Amino acid sequence: METLFTCPTCRGELHKTERGLACEKNHSFDKARQGYVHLLMSNKMHSKEPGDTKQMVDSRRDFLRAGYYDIFADKLSELVTKYLHGNDSPVILDAGCGEGYYTAKIKEALPHSHIAGFDISKFAVKAAAGSYKNMEFAVASIFDIPVGDDSCDCLVNVFAPIVEKEFCRVLRKGGYLIIAVPGKRHLFEMKEILYENPYENEEKETPYEGFTQLERVSVKGRIELDSSDMVWNLFSMTPYYWKTGIEGSERLKNTAALSTEIHFDFIIYRKN
Repeated sequence: METLFTCPTCRGELHKTERGLACEKNHSFDKARQGYVHLLMSNKMHSKEPGDTKQMVDSRRDFLRAGYYDIFADKLSELVTKYLHGNDSPVILDAGCGEGYYTAKIKEALPHSHIAGFDISKFAVKAAAGSYKNMEFAVASIFDIPVGDDSCDCLVNVFAPIVEKEFCRVLRKGGYLIIAVPGKRHLFEMKEILYENPYENEEKETPYEGFTQLERVSVKGRIELDSSDMVWNLFSMTPYYWKTGIEGSERLKNTAALSTEIHFDFIIYRKN
């Protein structure tokens, strides 16, 4: 397999060229210096630079590389390995890969796999491709995935939008969908600083058409952040960064240390 990605213009197969990727209809996509391709068509972009900003990507990269979420990455890799056991060269897609932290951890666990990741943020994909060279990355939309039908053995989705029709389309029959959602008290102590009335996350079972749920795995822990910079890095990589008012943001900015619960739920589905 030259590339997992397909042409976003005509859906045709892409092949490698000296400059990047091209299809038989001569739609071509140059590879950036870092090694990624831009497959997000301009008519699919709702802003000039959609997705996470460079500052958000840098904050998340620094936080994740410090190891605070290693328990989640390790469990995700364990689950992917468990469900793809016996497949010598599985094809794995990380939908909404961000800066590639989880993508790279899965590749470490399954070195013979073909792994591709994409994200709508150019800054995130640039960071991923610049850091990890044994995978392929692209800028693309999760609502219009430039990947062929029935082409993936496993699709991973960590805190990205769920687009069940697209996920069902790209997965092979019997393929696995593994999503990560925040647990009930994930980052609750941070929310106590941000909001006067902090709330617990809703936990619910969500059926998706074309899939059968196999299991739900909870991973819980506690992290100790000992600097205001790292506290702010954590805040910057969450949805609360956009939802919090000025007063709450200022309180957190002045927080020198933070001890908080962390909790992910991994939900595993199989395509019918």
